[in-house]
Amino acid sequence: MKKLILWILIFFAAVAISPLLINEKGYILIAMGDLTIESTVVMACIMLTLLFIALGLSMTLVRGSLRLGFGGWNKIAFANRRRGLRDFNRGIAAFILEDNQQAEHLFAKAAEPSRFTHTSYLLAAAASSKQSLRSNTNHYLALLAQEDNGVKGSGLESVLVTIKLLISQEDFAQARSIIDKHHKQIGHDARLLSLEIILSLQEKRFDYVIEQLVSARKQKAITNEKIALWEASAFYGAFNETIRKENNDSLAQRWHKLTRKLKHNEVILWAYCQVLAEHKITEPLNKILLPVIKKGADDTFLKNIRQLPISATDELISAVQKQLHNDPHSGKWLSCLANLAAKSQQLPMAEKAFNSLINLAGTQYDVIDLLNFSQVLEQQGEYKKANQVLNKALGQIGSFNNNTLVINNGNEQK
Repeated sequence: MKKLILWILIFFAAVAISPLLINEKGYILIAMGDLTIESTVVMACIMLTLLFIALGLSMTLVRGSLRLGFGGWNKIAFANRRRGLRDFNRGIAAFILEDNQQAEHLFAKAAEPSRFTHTSYLLAAAASSKQSLRSNTNHYLALLAQEDNGVKGSGLESVLVTIKLLISQEDFAQARSIIDKHHKQIGHDARLLSLEIILSLQEKRFDYVIEQLVSARKQKAITNEKIALWEASAFYGAFNETIRKENNDSLAQRWHKLTRKLKHNEVILWAYCQVLAEHKITEPLNKILLPVIKKGADDTFLKNIRQLPISATDELISAVQKQLHNDPHSGKWLSCLANLAAKSQQLPMAEKAFNSLINLAGTQYDVIDLLNFSQVLEQQGEYKKANQVLNKALGQIGSFNNNTLVINNGNEQK
């Protein structure tokens, strides 16, 4: 607009000055071959001024039309992308609000147009996984596999989520393929190390997991609870595999080769005891359990003994009875005796010990005692008592202190 005003001012200035120059018209002759143009200086100035004004107006009009054209083209060309970004943002909101069905739909819809293809498919897979839609999750993971799964392309976090989803889908081969591509990161990232251990346990690579646990213990980001769970699974699997592929002597040799520290690790010791009990290897098992019973100091381990599938319990029962002789009203020893007797099918002894346990002052029994007591009663045909004890175990655990159960000599009371 300023330029237009300037040109108009120049034009009117020329018109104002031109009369002054009329007396001195001047003369211009332009010859181009046979073409000749004759004009006065004043007329030439006026024509040039008009030409420049017309040119300026033309440029202004052309520039405005171009700007309008590019803006319209931009709106049309990028409309699909804007819709994709809008769906992607809505999908994130739905995912946070745990509306997984809507989130999956929006992420799948936004994958291509938003240009966040990798992230969209990853989140769509996560949303469908939360809905237990296995086929949908596999579909998104297959589309994801076509994208760049490298750390540089999508970031390590994206790789970790992909591996986790593949493991949850039990696609262990594909998960292994991705982990192996990033094996150099395992020693530097606790999250990838954790997934490597979880996947290796699924692959039954127990000895390899035991090796990796050395690195896991050095990682502050991995809790002791997780390491204990992995240790239990790894050593239990390794012990079981040894006895299955070789023999009892090989299992014993493997145990003796462990360091003193590992042998005293309660998780590893318990895994060894489980394998011995399951394969009915009585003598080595009793060598471990008898000292625990005779010392009587480890209450947690004594409670765990109740869960071992022991069949030959005579030595253990004898040791427990000696403890009861010194302390006949001990809840832990009555529980231990009752459960051991139940395992060896000494049902009258088990029932008597359970009755004594339940009739002790206070509540010195737990749900495992009640469930096993119920089974003992059922095996002896005492179904009414068994049902009463079972109901107590399942429905009234929290009210034992206020409502003591008494079952003795055929009389039931509450």
